[in-house]
Amino acid sequence: MVRVLGSRARAATTVALLVVALAGCGSAPPDGGGQAGAPLTESSSSTAESVATPEMVAAKKASKVEDCRPGSASDGGLPAVELPCLGGGESVDLSSFEGPMVINLFQGFCAPCKEEMPALQDFYETYGDEVPVIGIDVMDTVPGVALEEAISRGVTFPMYADPEGELQGGSLTARAVPTTYVLSSSGDVELLQMGGMTSANEVKDLVEKKLGITL
Repeated sequence: MVRVLGSRARAATTVALLVVALAGCGSAPPDGGGQAGAPLTESSSSTAESVATPEMVAAKKASKVEDCRPGSASDGGLPAVELPCLGGGESVDLSSFEGPMVINLFQGFCAPCKEEMPALQDFYETYGDEVPVIGIDVMDTVPGVALEEAISRGVTFPMYADPEGELQGGSLTARAVPTTYVLSSSGDVELLQMGGMTSANEVKDLVEKKLGITL
């Protein structure tokens, strides 16, 4: 199950109607598995400051979440968009990252996102040296909740935030959450899964199939 993101232009009434129409229903998304679920309104007010409040900075500092660090590429294949670090830290231009890499898009009140986090963390702990994982909290009205939920589920991989939806319309568009993409070593960005994954083995199998590698 995933939670669908409404377009920036949708009115609240349209969103409400879609929630009624689609809640609890699923449809197959393109090329990635998973299901489509209830629509979700996006944030129009979150800012870089609100994704790193003093409370969030303190919570992250007390956790094992890793610092945000740029990669070394000049154009590794991800969009050239600079995102703030969720919970404070260095902002990073995504295009500095090189593949292979897993990119997970999530939100704070997204139940399947929370259920998926342990699987991504287990994958990261086992295969992160070969295929790193990053999270991106997308267009979230409650970035503090997103950070809190991730920390409570043991997430340690770096997490960023896209409060203004700068990634929408590009190769990392979030039509629903959770949505996970992979970046190949040749710089190609492809959908890995739309919908929650339940185990590290499921993540591994999807990554191997999509990237044509063996872990």
